[in-house]
Amino acid sequence: MNLQETLSSIRPLCAESMEAARRRFSNIAIPLGSLGLLEDAIIQLAGVRKTATPEIGKRAVVVFCADNGVVAQGVTQCGQEVTATVTENMNAGKSTVCLMAKHLGMDVFPVDIGVARDLVGERILRRKIMYGTNDMTQGPAMTREDAVRAIEVGIEMAEARAKEGYELLCVGEMGIGNTTTSAAVTAVLTGAPVETVTGRGAGLSTEGLGRKITAIQKAIEWNQPDPSDPIDVLAKVGGLDIAGMVGLYLGGAACGVPVMIDGVIAAAAALLAARLCPAARPYMLASHRSEEPAGKLLLEALDAKPFIVAGMRLGEGTGGAAAVALLDLALAAYLGMPCFEDAGIEAYQPLT
Repeated sequence: MNLQETLSSIRPLCAESMEAARRRFSNIAIPLGSLGLLEDAIIQLAGVRKTATPEIGKRAVVVFCADNGVVAQGVTQCGQEVTATVTENMNAGKSTVCLMAKHLGMDVFPVDIGVARDLVGERILRRKIMYGTNDMTQGPAMTREDAVRAIEVGIEMAEARAKEGYELLCVGEMGIGNTTTSAAVTAVLTGAPVETVTGRGAGLSTEGLGRKITAIQKAIEWNQPDPSDPIDVLAKVGGLDIAGMVGLYLGGAACGVPVMIDGVIAAAAALLAARLCPAARPYMLASHRSEEPAGKLLLEALDAKPFIVAGMRLGEGTGGAAAVALLDLALAAYLGMPCFEDAGIEAYQPLT
């Protein structure tokens, strides 16, 4: 499906399945509300999957890999060649998210949507829109047409995984400079000051942080992205990896597959997707709150409560993978616990 077809096909969650899941939680032999946010997530999964007993047996991380031209402004500690190196490590199963995913029985799909050089590796899905974005301090990061094409790559990835029977997707990204683009997107969409939403990324010095803030301010002033037009914001100050994640959120919603938000960059993409199509927001699950300054602000803008607050800020989909482990545990209890009567326990009653 193209972008417009995808947007028009997204429907509300199944209210009947969600209510049935709530009833099941009130009947199984655990204290009422005792699994907290994990109960909310399972009820949400029930609505997405249209069943009171949702499962996530087949799950995957889809990692969008791309470079960002703004790296030329000295906003990162390392060069953009690292993007290609880590993407090729994903092909070999040697990146952090790959090792975590293997332990959890998850598959990893690295997608070259805009790495600055050609890559080696048979497992890398090649959907390159361009060899890295343009330097957003000198003009738009990409054209509006390229932004839409990149979103549609994400939609394609969601559709393909849905057809293969995946029941849960996690978004991931790899791209040197993408905490700069995500901070720019966050500042425009929320109206927060650039210095408030900009962090040190992968270990910037104080001097480097100053360059990063200046670059974002210049990019926003130069390009004048329209906060009411998410695609305009994405094209002018975003990244190809962010665009791919926007598409995965939208495609997942259209296909009835829940998508786990990862860290700050994935959350910026989630807010773009939600602004494009508010009906897609209920299909997203928040995994963790990133340590980056924009992390909390983005989750508040999404009205999303993460399972994990652990100071994580690695990216790649690692926070999403960690949250899947928690969901597995919660689902084991939800699907396996007997009801109060069968367990010989008097049912808990709501108290006022």
